[in-house]
Amino acid sequence: MSIVQNKKAFHEYFIEERYEAGLMLEGWEVKAIRAGRVQLKEAYITIKDGALQLFGAHISPLLNASTHIHPDPTRTRKLLLNAREIEKLIIKVQRAGYTIMPLDMHYKGSLIKLNIGLAKGKKEHDKRATERERDAKLEVQQAMKKART
Repeated sequence: MSIVQNKKAFHEYFIEERYEAGLMLEGWEVKAIRAGRVQLKEAYITIKDGALQLFGAHISPLLNASTHIHPDPTRTRKLLLNAREIEKLIIKVQRAGYTIMPLDMHYKGSLIKLNIGLAKGKKEHDKRATERERDAKLEVQQAMKKART
């Protein structure tokens, strides 16, 4: 079940590979995510000290969160992946000019997971072509729907 999607990532980038990563979260963050107070629009992933870090994901704290913790909504969160997957991603980012984007935050059982994608930037004409394809599919679906009725 999806919690939040990063639609901007699909508009700005070609997604070539996808991975599912765990997140290191604090208790107040889990409660806020379950309440739907998370945003991935400006989020991105960087490599720091051989680990993947999620920057810019905004998790708004609940008003009734703990009184002894001062939550930081945009703090850096570590991503949990298999060591071989991290190594593979680091090599592709450094050599081939890819970037890593957060795509979707979802539940897997009682855990909160983040789908990340190995992405390559789109040029302006690629974005226009994608919009044309999407519009054409929508027109076909609407025509099929009218034909059925």
